[in-house]
Amino acid sequence: MELLDPGMLAFLVFFGFMAAFVDAIVGGGGLISIPALMWTGIPPVYALGTNKMAAVMGAAMSFTTFLKSGNINGWLIKRLFPLSAIGSVCGVFVVRLVPSGILRPMVVAMLVLVLIYSIFKRDWGKTSTYDGVTPRMLVLSGFVALCLGFYDGFFGPGTGSFLLFAFLMLGFDFLGAAANARALNFASNIAGIAVFLYFGLVDFSYAIPMGLSMIVGAYCGAKMALKKGTSFVRPLFIVMTTVLIGKQLLDLFR
Repeated sequence: MELLDPGMLAFLVFFGFMAAFVDAIVGGGGLISIPALMWTGIPPVYALGTNKMAAVMGAAMSFTTFLKSGNINGWLIKRLFPLSAIGSVCGVFVVRLVPSGILRPMVVAMLVLVLIYSIFKRDWGKTSTYDGVTPRMLVLSGFVALCLGFYDGFFGPGTGSFLLFAFLMLGFDFLGAAANARALNFASNIAGIAVFLYFGLVDFSYAIPMGLSMIVGAYCGAKMALKKGTSFVRPLFIVMTTVLIGKQLLDLFR
């Protein structure tokens, strides 16, 4: 592992912190960390693997913080966690065979619908109405966890937004949805990095410093979400979803 010069080290630490801070609350941290890694000049496929390695470190911290706060539904997550992980493994294997760009138009359309629904349903997610799930809802939730895990391994952008939206649909408030979304995103990150490591697509000289800063950023982001509550998470969710749509449209028409 090569030693980085102070300027590059500071660059990775700063953007790693910012990415994990945002990601711990509403997802979308990859919008910050992946372009930062691409800017350093490492090959794109290594940027994805290196980002996944660093993201696992940050995701572990945000997941642990939310878990300790009691905002994660243990009963539900225990059943969805392995499905998210399995989906991610399948997604990473498939992306090596199929161009991920074919998903972009569909992702943009879905994100626009999520954004419109979130903006116009103003009272949505302010209070939790979750009162358990029926067997049918559990099967549907499992299918969604599997699909979004696959999507995270295959393509990635917007996974956090889609997961948060899915938990809102189950009746969680924004804070509870954010906490449970982090748990499933942690599952898909762990599974994804296992495959990237298997194929040797991680640059540890970049991943370690960025990952350590992501641990700090994730802790601060999770604490901020817990302190500010739903009134803070909802507007940030809307902002990050809007930015994500803009980024995908830019890439689509470039």
